[in-house]
Amino acid sequence: MPMLTAEKLIIAFKKLSHFVANPDPEFKNLILSASNSNAWFSPEEVEKALKALHDMLNESDIETWFKGIKISETPKKVGLILAGNIPMVGFHDVISVLATGNIALIKLSSSDDKLLPALFKRLIAIEPLLADRIIYVERLKDFEAVIATGSNNTSRYFEFYFGKVPNIIRKNRNSVAVLTGKESKEEITVLGHDIFDYFGLGCRNVSKLYIPEDYDIKYFYEPLEPFQPIINHFKYNNNYDYNKSIYLVNAATHYDNGFLLLKEDVNMVSPLAVLYYERYQNIEEVQERLNQEAENIQCVVSNADLKVNTVVLEPGQSQHPRLWDYADNVNTIDFLNKI
Repeated sequence: MPMLTAEKLIIAFKKLSHFVANPDPEFKNLILSASNSNAWFSPEEVEKALKALHDMLNESDIETWFKGIKISETPKKVGLILAGNIPMVGFHDVISVLATGNIALIKLSSSDDKLLPALFKRLIAIEPLLADRIIYVERLKDFEAVIATGSNNTSRYFEFYFGKVPNIIRKNRNSVAVLTGKESKEEITVLGHDIFDYFGLGCRNVSKLYIPEDYDIKYFYEPLEPFQPIINHFKYNNNYDYNKSIYLVNAATHYDNGFLLLKEDVNMVSPLAVLYYERYQNIEEVQERLNQEAENIQCVVSNADLKVNTVVLEPGQSQHPRLWDYADNVNTIDFLNKI
């Protein structure tokens, strides 16, 4: 198999970034038609995902990332079971395998089986040496390592089937936000992206809110008005209506602004179109709770100076990971360099 070099890969990823920012007519048509296969993949949400990929693949970060990468001289076959909850969510796993010189055996999600192949088709056109290193499979076999993303239920099956080889097995995670009450309207508005981007379906989406005990909910709701059009999406609207009806029938106390329900709840994972919240007396008790739940949290969104064992991001940044912001805080490159 021809040897890939860091220089060739860096050039290829930079060129792919330019393509993502300026897709050709064929890919633009695919963006427009994506929602026919998956209603959650509206053109607006796919465009957001492409913008995030473009930001991730900026020239400076690509070069910095590769400084910590060892390219294998003996490529290993790495099985990838990709998620499909948001557009092209498996992109980072694939390029991590390629960046380390290995072979990606890709089991696509049926929810996202068109956008990623089209994107990697373009990458292969840029760097033909990658053609033998991107392989789509219906069933994983003859693999030497596995990275599998799924639910808490599927993770048990993954551990059974893939436990004998080096593996990263990801389960359900969600993200939380911690407010101090000192946030400006603008900061709450950008926090709306952490809540609503991709309809709240991503593990980086905020599903739980911690607020001071005397916090007035209206100061949270008012800046979110720019996101009101989300209710026009029929699947999101269906979830909103369903959860609202449940709360009304059960006489459950909740807040409602017409497109997002707020309910006080100790649980970390809220239903779609619902944001759970908890009030706190001091920031130390929040930090303790977050550290207890670290295994279930993808990231924390806050401007507070938190001492927690998870990634803390400023409002508006949860859906814009950088190349070294690894899922579940497990360094994918270190894992691949060691297999």
